[in-house]
Amino acid sequence: MATVPSVPMGEVVSLRPLQLSQVEDLQRLQKAAQKIASILDLDQLIDKIVNDVAISFGCAEANIYLHESEKGEMVLAGTHGCTMHCKGNRLKVGKEGMVGYVAATGQMRYAPDVRKDKYYIACEHATLSEVAIPLHVGDRLIGVFTASHPDLDAFSRQQIRILQALCEHVAAAVHNARRFQSERVEREAMSREAQEARAIQQALLPKSSPYIPGFMVSGLSVPAGAVGGDWYDFIPFPDGRWGLVLADVSGKGTAAALLMSATRGMLRSLAEACCSPAEVLTKLNNLLVDDFPAGKFVTMVYAVLDPAGRTITFANAGHLHPLLINERGARFVDVERGPPLGLGSGDYSECTIPLSEGARLVFYSDGITEAVNAGDEEYGLERLSAHAACPDASAVSIADDVRAFAGDSGVRDDASVVFVGVSRGN
Repeated sequence: MATVPSVPMGEVVSLRPLQLSQVEDLQRLQKAAQKIASILDLDQLIDKIVNDVAISFGCAEANIYLHESEKGEMVLAGTHGCTMHCKGNRLKVGKEGMVGYVAATGQMRYAPDVRKDKYYIACEHATLSEVAIPLHVGDRLIGVFTASHPDLDAFSRQQIRILQALCEHVAAAVHNARRFQSERVEREAMSREAQEARAIQQALLPKSSPYIPGFMVSGLSVPAGAVGGDWYDFIPFPDGRWGLVLADVSGKGTAAALLMSATRGMLRSLAEACCSPAEVLTKLNNLLVDDFPAGKFVTMVYAVLDPAGRTITFANAGHLHPLLINERGARFVDVERGPPLGLGSGDYSECTIPLSEGARLVFYSDGITEAVNAGDEEYGLERLSAHAACPDASAVSIADDVRAFAGDSGVRDDASVVFVGVSRGN
């Protein structure tokens, strides 16, 4: 066994005079480095390296083993010319073969005659010489590259230097490709999880608008991302009344969606006890104060629609004021007391509104009124009032009008709306 000291790439270039074979080797090195640097698919990259090196150097075999540090093993990731081992073959670091030795020591090993090398594990019968070179990025072991040849002492000092220089590029390229692959897998997993979360969240929303003779009730929620913290609901009661909910959990994304789901379950349980809106919010707040993380809260409007009495009674927990449109015009209705849910103890008051023929009541989240267009102009309360007054207005038409207003900018926050209209002639 003979060893050849590692020679930096710059020293190879400085040799004088350069023979024709050296020039050709350097040209091959430059071309190979340029090609592998542009490949981010790990399997494609490794296959190209082992095949190109084997062909260029007339090797009987070329392999790349990747390091699995958690198992202390080297895994065969790419091979050319090997008939005894296939991808996935494993060698113990420091215990098996020249690969295991090089992985443990971090030093190149050259066997000019493999029959005399105590670490060599036979593969191809024609192999007589082999070189194993560690692949490092900084102090981190990425893998080991090996090349085998059917001739004794087949690798000259110059060729080993070229292979060492090439392996510096190989290590960097493999490291980048593995990172790219890992990040792509994470992105795909996150995308699948987001789609699953969106499907679950959509399943928690009402499947259809309630059928209430004399009334037109509709709702819609448009999340800014895959999932959101807005939520609306229609809850039927045995006596013919309906509970109407629109809520906005602080924050966005998955965390807000989880808190929204928990809040929904609690609210439905309390609402089915047929308490008044103020009592429901008071009890719900007491539960959320104990369960919610610090700094998280929910704003909510909870109302009970009485079709027989043609009234709606609501309590407001820090949410935007509902918009009422009737024969007296448009106005925003508030209650005396109503802090956001989950921040601290508090009580809630409620307000009962008679609903005359043609009246409209709109609950909405800030994603509706704060949507902006390309000129950074907000949709605002006036546009909401004007559209809600249109004869064919609904939750869907309001959301569509907001999206048309925002244009290419899209909604930047979850946008939700519940629309209650009273038919004329009722």
